Parts: sequence; structure tokens; C-alpha cells
Amino acid sequence: MSGPVVHSAPMVTVLISSTLNSYSSEKRFNRGLTLAELKCKLELVVGTPASCMDLELYSLDNKLIMRMDSDDSLLGSYPVDDGCRIHVIDKSGSRIGEYEDVSKVEKYEISNDAYEQRSDSVRSFLKRNKMGQFKDESLAKSDLEQKLAVDKSLSETIAVGARCEIHTAGQPTKRGTVMYSGLVDFKPGYWIGVRYDEPLGKNDGSVNGKQYFQCPSKYGAFVKPQFVTVGDFPEEDYGLDDEM
Repeated sequence: MSGPVVHSAPMVTVLISSTLNSYSSEKRFNRGLTLAELKCKLELVVGTPASCMDLELYSLDNKLIMRMDSDDSLLGSYPVDDGCRIHVIDKSGSRIGEYEDVSKVEKYEISNDAYEQRSDSVRSFLKRNKMGQFKDESLAKSDLEQKLAVDKSLSETIAVGARCEIHTAGQPTKRGTVMYSGLVDFKPGYWIGVRYDEPLGKNDGSVNGKQYFQCPSKYGAFVKPQFVTVGDFPEEDYGLDDEM
């Protein structure tokens, strides 16, 4: 009478299923483990105490091969090949899916005051580095004031009545006359009001009901000072007065 077959390969990859879980997981074990040692490892996989396990071995085509009931026997003494399934039968009285329902897991909670006192939290990191919502307000204010100062300095070099060209990214160069220079109500900062030579604008010199300068509809626009170049730019003759 022949005994159990001992496989030479030291490791074997098997599927692990149990009566407690609706899923199976793939694990790799040393064939030199005793079944008692194997059960201790499976306890971490399926949640069943090692002392409450019965093991069954299934073939690659999912047919029961045999029960694995000798805790002193080596895993390699059983006909376990890669892809076989070891099924854990739970005898502890637990119910299927009991360890899958995360709603029953007690969650760690901390009060806002306690979290505020921690030095290893994300919030403390952001505070130390003045990032996100904790960015230094004085720095942000300083940046805004510096930008306004630059806008003001540029706008003061652009006189009302001067001829100009407007250069904005992605748009053709436009010529016109400076009609306004200063602060406005509709947006922060300093703006230049321009009456274009052609109807390429957006307004008649008024925005939100406030009139900043006079010009025909669609001839007026407001642009930032850095896009305005003042110079001797004569009005181009578009032949609008030529006879047909």
C-alpha cells in the first residue's frame, strides 16, 4: 500500500476559501509547513481561529480530493498542486460574511480640539509650511499690493488722448485712442479704457451702467496696462469714405 505523495517543489500556490467568506484569495505556502502551522497562517486570511478549523482539499477542476485532518502532517505530504483550493470549514459558530461587513468595525474618532493639538497631523504640516488654507494672509496681501502698485505705475505712463496699440495673446493688434486710465468698479486693479478705430470692442465706454468714457457701441474696451503700447499710431484708412 503506497503512502502520500511528497512533492519536491518547496512552495505551492493555492486558493483559500472558507465557510465565513464569499470570496477566495490566492496564497503561497511552503510545503514544509505542518497543517497546524498552516492553520495559524490561515487564521489571518479567513478570520477563523486555528483551533476551530477543518480543512478540505479540492482539485484544479474543483472536485473534493480529501480532508486534511492530521495537524502533524506536512502540507507537502498531501497531493497539493499549484491552483488547488484549500477550503476552511469554520466550527466556531460565526456566520458567513461576518468579517466582511465593515460597518460593524469600530472606527477611531478624534475630536477637533484633540486633532488641533497633534503635531504629526496633516493640518499641523500645512500650518508649519503656511500652505493651503493656512497660507500667510500677510504674504497674500503683500502680493496683491505689489501687483496693484505695478498696474498703477504702468497706467500713469499712459495718458488719456494718446494713440495706442493693443497687443493681447491670440488676437490681432488693434489700434485706438486712450480714453480712460485708472481704477474701475467692475474689476480690481487699474485699467485702460480704449476707443478702437474699428468696431472691435465690447462696449460704448460703459460697464454695468457706469459710463467711463464716450464712444460708439462696440468701439470701446478695457484692457490691462501691460497690453497697451503708446506711440505715433495714425488711424489707418479703411476706405470707408470712398465712392463706389
